[in-house]
Amino acid sequence: MHEAGPAVSLVIVSYRMTRQLRRTLLSLAPPYQQLEGVGPVEVIVVDNGSNPAPTTDDLAVDGLDVRLHHWPNPTHSPVPAMNFGLSQAGAPIIAAMIDGARMATPGLIAAGVKGCALHPQAVVATYNYHLGPKPQNQSVHEGYDSAVEDALLQRIGWPDHGYRLFEIGVPEVGEGWPGPLLESNAPFMHRAMWDRVGGYDAGFVSIGGGAANPDVFRRACELPGAQLIKVAGEGTFHQIHGGTVTNALDQKALRVAGIEYRRIRGRPLALVRQRGWLFDPGTGAVTAEADSSPTATPGGVRSSRQDS
Repeated sequence: MHEAGPAVSLVIVSYRMTRQLRRTLLSLAPPYQQLEGVGPVEVIVVDNGSNPAPTTDDLAVDGLDVRLHHWPNPTHSPVPAMNFGLSQAGAPIIAAMIDGARMATPGLIAAGVKGCALHPQAVVATYNYHLGPKPQNQSVHEGYDSAVEDALLQRIGWPDHGYRLFEIGVPEVGEGWPGPLLESNAPFMHRAMWDRVGGYDAGFVSIGGGAANPDVFRRACELPGAQLIKVAGEGTFHQIHGGTVTNALDQKALRVAGIEYRRIRGRPLALVRQRGWLFDPGTGAVTAEADSSPTATPGGVRSSRQDS
């Protein structure tokens, strides 16, 4: 008998974030990640020119199949490395994490798989959060750093209590479930949908990839027949690492990203306000989003999502 291939591929790009990436990988591995019924998971990490480069030993996590690639032609933008990682994915369901410093909640992968099962052209959007009291491009002005972040994670007993991340994080750029999204930092789609999207646009060459991730999310949502599915109660949490956009002390990188996006797409960068399906993976409930849907608490629906 031939060994079954992966059911889910997670593609991650990293750059000078080995410490943060180890936490990300821990948050994607069992038993932290609740993977009952999901099937085999592979993680493809493409390092985009870190010096020193991470090794397989650096990224080894029990229970997780991690394949590490060192991108031979690193650029300021992670887009080429990201597209290479997508080309290596062997599963029928693929999630992309263009920023390797984002920790997951315990049901993230299962929610992505369940969401994809709801529609053949699903765009399953998990929401984005920052660790700390404010979005990190604000909190770094007020003394937020890796030591403060370590203390917050210790306070909630992470990784033993993964859903308590919501207690020490805030929605990114004002996003909150089920409100509009600029992007998803762990979008799940069937391989055929990724093929239709065509991966990330190589035209985004600015540092950090600029708006490449919001762009791929918007283009996926705009495909004919696409069904946006907004996941409640799960998300990714950004760790501080000196990122060029997320942790920028000024707004220059954001302005450059917006200018580049307008040049490529001919329109301003904006939130995706498309109405979708609201999906609670804990209960399996799926409802059509109404025009008057209120923005819920930062964690969304979590009554059925408990730490083990």
